[in-house]
Amino acid sequence: MPVARPESSDSRIIAHVDMDCFYVQVEQRKQPHLRGLPTAVVQYNSWKGGGLIAVSYEARKDGVKRSMRGDEAKKVCPQIQLVQVPVARGKADLSIYRNAGSEVVSILARKGRCERASIDEVYLDLTDAAETMLKETPVESLESIDEEVLKSHVLELSSNGNDDKESVREWLQRRDADHRDKLLACGAFIVAELRLQVLRETEFTCSAGIAHNKMLAKLASGMNKPAQQTIVSFASVKGLLEPLPIKKMKQLGGKLGSSLQIDLGVNTVGDLLQFSEEKLQDFYGVNTGTWLWNIARGNSGEEVEGRLLPKSHGSGKTFPGPRALKTLAAVEKWLKELCEELSERLQSDLEKNKRVAHTLTLHANAYKSTDTDSHKKFPSKSCPLRYGAGKIQEDAVNLFQAGLREYLGAYTGSQCCGWGITGLSVSASKIVAIPSGTSSITRYFHCRDQVHSSSELSDEKFVLEDDPLSPSRSESHPASHQTEQQNESGGEEAPVTHDISSFDRYENACKDEASGDFTGEISHLSSGAESCSTPKQNELQLRSPVKESKMKYPSDGIRSYGQKRKATKEKGTSSILRFLQSNSCSSSKQDNANALQETKLLSSGVQEPLVMESESFPGSQNGRSTNTWSYKANEIDQSVVEELPPELQEEVRTWLRPQKRANTVKRGSSIAHYFPPSKNE
Repeated sequence: MPVARPESSDSRIIAHVDMDCFYVQVEQRKQPHLRGLPTAVVQYNSWKGGGLIAVSYEARKDGVKRSMRGDEAKKVCPQIQLVQVPVARGKADLSIYRNAGSEVVSILARKGRCERASIDEVYLDLTDAAETMLKETPVESLESIDEEVLKSHVLELSSNGNDDKESVREWLQRRDADHRDKLLACGAFIVAELRLQVLRETEFTCSAGIAHNKMLAKLASGMNKPAQQTIVSFASVKGLLEPLPIKKMKQLGGKLGSSLQIDLGVNTVGDLLQFSEEKLQDFYGVNTGTWLWNIARGNSGEEVEGRLLPKSHGSGKTFPGPRALKTLAAVEKWLKELCEELSERLQSDLEKNKRVAHTLTLHANAYKSTDTDSHKKFPSKSCPLRYGAGKIQEDAVNLFQAGLREYLGAYTGSQCCGWGITGLSVSASKIVAIPSGTSSITRYFHCRDQVHSSSELSDEKFVLEDDPLSPSRSESHPASHQTEQQNESGGEEAPVTHDISSFDRYENACKDEASGDFTGEISHLSSGAESCSTPKQNELQLRSPVKESKMKYPSDGIRSYGQKRKATKEKGTSSILRFLQSNSCSSSKQDNANALQETKLLSSGVQEPLVMESESFPGSQNGRSTNTWSYKANEIDQSVVEELPPELQEEVRTWLRPQKRANTVKRGSSIAHYFPPSKNE
């Protein structure tokens, strides 16, 4: 329901600019031979010539209407030129019109706060520009006035039958006019100049309404078209609104407008004036009642939001009549197409405008042929948005299935054959700008790990295999990490296999490029970037007890790079803590391997220092090895263990008791799946 806002100042100057049959103009700019000819833009489908979505003024004069199909339009106007909307993924592609609208917005935004309301309409708050003009160049002092300004329509003059250029000149240059009308006159000059700039730079014409609030400006912009502008003075508001059908008012075209007609007998805005504010509040509540009372008098406190970019992105398609979707497979097929288009638009918005959407919503129109409750609407469903076409499609399918279960009630899925989908759409909303200083967020959305070149900051060398993936896929770095441990006593070696997958997901996305360090925090993005786990691809072979360890890396398709390690020598540092940090998105491969070795040492009960020496890797400079390091298990600070969750504390204490080694836990059920205990053969 509409909510009443504080009344706006009458001194505000608001313009609503509406493009003239915009889709036709875009096609005429692309095909200049169409200019001056009766033209219409039709939907891509071929049934009866396609549906008309835009009709030129030349075709309108011959009786062509938007409600017609292409074949009917040709009968009414045989010379009409029908231009088909571009097609992509089996549906209309409006990108060409959307981009053309952006051209217009960039021009209109030069003079004031600009709010893009749709592909072809814009609100402008010109109050500051009008005030400046009134102070610096008063309209009454102008000797000459541009022809485009004199073509303006002033509503109070129209009602008196004096709508000619000389009357407009006199109204604009009245010395006895109040401050509000003088600002409107300045607004007329500014809007006329902007409209001419749009024509010169884009070849498009547009019409405009100029008033003291958005509601009145919107009503006025469509009164005189094409390529004209209409001014709503304060004195003309009552005459404009009283005869207006109530359904023509913004936000009254649906249930609320119908309720006014049925419950109160209100058919025009003038009828609404008969009801007091208290009476309207009794019927519709305090907020909505006050809002209705205000709009009937031309008062609106709605602000121009100052938005050049759309609030949301959406992709949809209708399936009328026999083309209705009646199976889940058909719905999933079209959801795939719609989600791919939405994903492309979101990715483009992210790259060009540095904005991120947070909410995915699915809408559908449906019917139940076997149910008496067929008037029930298909419920819209929303969830957090995850970037990537595959993720968006997966979530959209789940939303549809949830909505279908609710819509069908006791029936579910294919068990009910009496449903059909006549309209389907997905949209992304809650779009916000990325805060400054977070440039790496694009890497999370792309799931691309950009490997930096090798560095000489440290003697340690790391190798990383590049695995560029598409934005819709998760990222992993398959690598085979093998460590051989020799038995000091010369006894038989006991091989133990450990899974150390998922150590370095997104490590470069989290990297602080300024310092070369890695953050130690596990990130869970609301945008849907996956966690740092990967399918099991690699194995680490350990042999106990430990004397010396060497790590080998694959040499194909890899590059080495150096990272400056921060030496940690404080007594009491816990190996489990280091392992948890290393398993975050910001960990390096070497730290993960080291942490795992320490944990293995704990589980075997060895109290002697563990010495690991890294072999020179293929591609590393000079083939140098890393420095050795040591760690004693008896130096573990028990207070650190006590900070862990209870279930993990028990596991750690079990590992510290060699005589009571824990059994292998089912993979994925707990932290033990990262480093299961060794088995004695």
